Amino acid sequence: MILARPCRFLCTILLCVTTPLAWGQTTDSKEPAGTDSTDFLFGWGELPLAQARPGGGMTHGTPVTLAPPRALPLPAIAAAKTPFERDRAAILSLAGDYKTSFHFMETLGLTQDFKLARPYHSWATEQVRVIEDTGRFISLQHMLVMYFRQQDGSVAGPMVMKHWRQDWTFEDTDLHVYNGDDTWVRRKLSAREAAGTWSQAVSQVDDSPRYEAYGRWEHRGNLSQWTGSRELRPLPRREHTTRKDYTVMEGEHRIILTSAGWLHQQENRKRVAGPAAGEPRYIAEELGLDRYERITAPSLAAGDDYWRNTAAYWAVVRRVFRELQARNDRLVLRDRIGKESLFEPLFAEADAYNDEGKAFEARTAEAKVRAIIAPFLGNSPG
Repeated sequence: MILARPCRFLCTILLCVTTPLAWGQTTDSKEPAGTDSTDFLFGWGELPLAQARPGGGMTHGTPVTLAPPRALPLPAIAAAKTPFERDRAAILSLAGDYKTSFHFMETLGLTQDFKLARPYHSWATEQVRVIEDTGRFISLQHMLVMYFRQQDGSVAGPMVMKHWRQDWTFEDTDLHVYNGDDTWVRRKLSAREAAGTWSQAVSQVDDSPRYEAYGRWEHRGNLSQWTGSRELRPLPRREHTTRKDYTVMEGEHRIILTSAGWLHQQENRKRVAGPAAGEPRYIAEELGLDRYERITAPSLAAGDDYWRNTAAYWAVVRRVFRELQARNDRLVLRDRIGKESLFEPLFAEADAYNDEGKAFEARTAEAKVRAIIAPFLGNSPG
C-alpha cells in the first residue's frame, strides 16, 4: 500500500532522528542507568551525555542494502570532451536511489551566553530524478520513499513525499537570492562573472524558492566537486520551530562525488537577522554533512507512481513560481499565514490527483495554484 499524505506527514519526516538502521530512533534526554555521565562528541570532547547525543523523533525505518562502491572518475566524466560536458555528467550523476543521512553540529559559539545545541542526525531513503534537461539547464527532483518498521515487526509503507528540488543553470546571469525577512531579491551577474559557472537554485518541498548560489565544478583526477558562493537562506526545517535566537542561515555549499554516491557539505553561520538589520551578528557556526549513498534495496519505485500522477500539476506550480521571480526584482513570500503553511494547500491539491484520481486540466490547475499562492505574497506579483 502506498501512503502519500505529505501534508500531515511532512514535519514528522523532516524532524526525525535515527541510528544507522532505524529511522527516527533517538536517545532520551535522561541519562540511562549504569552509564557514565559524559559522552564524547567529535570537536568538543567530553560533554554531558544528554547534550552529546543527537536529538529527534521516534519512528523507525527498515534496513537498506547499499550498492557496491564505484570507481572514480565516473566513466561519463572521464569520456567527456569538454569542461561543459564533464560538468553535465557530474550533475546528471546525482540522480538515483539513495540512503540519505543528514548530520549537523555546531562547531563554535560567537556570543557570551552561547550554549551548545545538541547535534542533529536523521536519515531517509530518497529518490532523485531528472525532470528537465535542456542542455544548459538540468532540474533534479528529490522524493522521499520510506518504509517503517512497526512494534510488532511488520512493515508499513511505502510513504511517498515530494521533497526538495535543485535546478542547475549554466552561465546563469539572473540569480534570485534570499535576503532575509521572507524576501528574495534579483542579483545580476555579468557575462564575465558567470562564465564557466553553474548556478544551483534550491526549492522548498512545495516548489517555492529557498536559496540560490553559483560556482564552478572542478574535475581533477578522481575528484569532482562544485563549490557555491556564500549565500543566505531561511531557517532549516529541522530548527524552524525549535530555535528563536536566529532568523537567517548564511552558508557555503560544496557537492562532492564519492564512490558511494555524493556528499553535500555545508559550512553555515547562524545569523540573528538579514542585511536590513545592518551589520551581521552571528550566534554560532555549524558543519553539515548530507550523505547520499546509493542503494539497491528497498525498491523506491513507488515514487514513480506518485510522480506519474502529479507531474503535470507540479509543472504548473513550478511555472507559477518561476514567473513570479521573473517579474519581481523583490519577491516577498510568507511561509505561513496563521496556522496554515504554504505547502499544505499545495500538497492537498496534489493529493487529489494522486489519491482521488482527479482529472488534470491545465487552466483549472493554474487558476487554483495562483489562488493558493496569492494570500502568501507580500507584494504585488506584477
